[in-house]
Amino acid sequence: MNNKITIVSGLPRSGTSMMMKVLQKGGMTLVYDDLRVADNDNPNGYFEYAKVKNLKEDNSWLFDAQGQAIKILFNFLYFLPQKYKFKIIFMQRNMQEILASQNKMLLRSGKSIGQDNRQFEILFNSEIIKCKDWLKNQKNIDTINVSYNQIMETPFPICQSINNFLEKSLNLDGMVNAIDKSLYRNKSDKL
Repeated sequence: MNNKITIVSGLPRSGTSMMMKVLQKGGMTLVYDDLRVADNDNPNGYFEYAKVKNLKEDNSWLFDAQGQAIKILFNFLYFLPQKYKFKIIFMQRNMQEILASQNKMLLRSGKSIGQDNRQFEILFNSEIIKCKDWLKNQKNIDTINVSYNQIMETPFPICQSINNFLEKSLNLDGMVNAIDKSLYRNKSDKL
C-alpha cells in the first residue's frame, strides 16, 4: 500500500478543486464528503472534506487517507502530523485572478470583502511565503508548485510532471481532459 497522502493545497480560488478533478480523472481515489455541493462558482464540485476544518484537534482520520488525495487549504497544512508522509500539490495562480474570482463569488452570495484588493494581495502573498518556507523545513513533506495559469495553457506537460512527482501511473489523458478551459473565467488579461 502507498502510505503517502496526496494533498492539493493553495489559496481559495487558486484551482484546488480543478486539481482534485484532474487527479480523480487520472485514477486517484479522493477523500471528500460532498457537503458543499457544486454551484455556479465550482460547477464540477468543491471536493471538500469537513473534517479538515478540525485538523488541529483531530487528525485520526488521516490514517484512512493514506494512498489517496485530499484538498487541504494552505492555512491548515501547519497541523499535519509528522507520522505520515505527504505529497503536496501546491496550486498557484495570478493573485489578481484569485481576488477577482473571490470577489465575484462573494458578490453572488450577497457578501462584500470590505477591504481593497491591494490589502488582500499583500496579506495573501505574505501568508503563502510563510507557508512555503515552513513546508521546506518539513522532512515528511514533498511539494510541487503547480501554476493554474500554466496548466490551463499547456496541460499535458504539467500533468506529466504531477504524475512523476506522485510516482504514480495515472491516466494522463484523463487528467488532461478533466481541465475545462471554459471555467477559466477570470483571466488577468481581461481584468
